[in-house]
Amino acid sequence: MTNKKTNLPLRSGVGIVVLNKNNKVFVGKRIDNQKNFWQMPQGGVNKGEDYLTAALRELEEETSIKNAQLIKELDGLISYELPKNLLGIIWKGKYRGQEQKWFVMRFLGQDNEINIQTDNPEFCKWKWIDLENITDLVVDFKLHVYENVKKKVKEILS
Repeated sequence: MTNKKTNLPLRSGVGIVVLNKNNKVFVGKRIDNQKNFWQMPQGGVNKGEDYLTAALRELEEETSIKNAQLIKELDGLISYELPKNLLGIIWKGKYRGQEQKWFVMRFLGQDNEINIQTDNPEFCKWKWIDLENITDLVVDFKLHVYENVKKKVKEILS
């Protein structure tokens, strides 16, 4: 018997590494997960939308950040698969995971401009952390994504 859920497509998505003036990384604690998992802003690409437009939209939707400057679009796409217990639940059951284009951006504003109490909040808390620590707080099925992104951002910053 084949599992229909593994035939599902990957969702097209974006992720954003937001750096402050001290090169600390923005992370938010997901509202829908009671465990201590944090993530960088990310989300889906709408029909007809390019990756950068989607990244800027997602960043504003999740954090209210408008005052950001693109540092670099990371090469390639990075994908992850959902664990079995989330298949058929997340994204209305349409996708088995995500294939993401990542961007590194510099936050040019003040911390008081960041507001996670948005129309459809995804985060219950947020903080700035060292780049080195982004892999300590992420949910396990996205760990390889964050390791890959961390390596690329370190190269950019060195």
